[in-house]
Formats: sequence, C-alpha cells, structure tokens
Amino acid sequence: MRYRFVEHTLDGAVVRAALLELVVRLGTRLRGRDQAARALALSLTFAGGGSWDKTRRLTAPSAHEDDLRQLAHQLMDAAGLQRGRLTGLVLKAEDLLDADQAPRQLSLDDAREGRLATETAVDRIRDKFGPQVIGPAAVFRRAS
Repeated sequence: MRYRFVEHTLDGAVVRAALLELVVRLGTRLRGRDQAARALALSLTFAGGGSWDKTRRLTAPSAHEDDLRQLAHQLMDAAGLQRGRLTGLVLKAEDLLDADQAPRQLSLDDAREGRLATETAVDRIRDKFGPQVIGPAAVFRRAS
C-alpha cells in the first residue's frame, strides 16, 4: 500500500493518519484474500530523495488491523523522525500465509474479542457499500 503526500509534511498527526489509512487498506486486503502476514515493511520517502526502510515481524501471523497498527506504529517510532519532511509512505505485508494456517490464540481479553467481531462487521459493510464508507475517524481528512 502506498500513500503520497500532496505537500511535504512534518505534521505527526497527518503522518499517523496516513499510516492508519494504509493499515486499514492492508488489513482489508489481507482478510479479503484470506491471508495473514508474518511481517510488515515500512518505507518512508523524504523530500530531497532520501528514504528509510525497516521490516519487523509480528508476534503471530495476523490480518487484524489492531495487530498491524501496533507494529506499523512501532516501525514509525523506530524511524525517529525529528524534522524529516515526508513525501510518501509504503506499507507492505511480508511472509504471507493462508489465514487458515495462522494459529488463533484463545483470549480472555473481551475488548480485543469485541474489536475482532467489529472488524468482521465493518468488512461486511465495506463489501456492501464500498471501502471508503466506514473506517477510523483519523483517516478522514477535514474539508479545506
């Protein structure tokens, strides 16, 4: 998944919103293909042509947005951005496997189980009405 900024950006909130959009799109695509990722790769492109790339493994294969988001944020934090003007982001799922091959841990975490159930319902809504009809509030940009 690729995101290009209209202008060079230093704004952390804008960058996090773009990263979240990529996570949502990637998770939706993985679940739609019945796949799970074992790792994520994040590439940052800077004004002036520089780039930064990092790959990290998930603790367990997953296509769930919560798991992908946590790892994507860890990757972004590892970049240690201070004053780098970003022009683009690329988020890739790596080391894919069929979702039915991914182990599923039983959880006593009711909040997580609720988020996973909600994710299934949101996927059905996106299938019926389109991918942009529902999602995290941070992803939706304010009108200029």
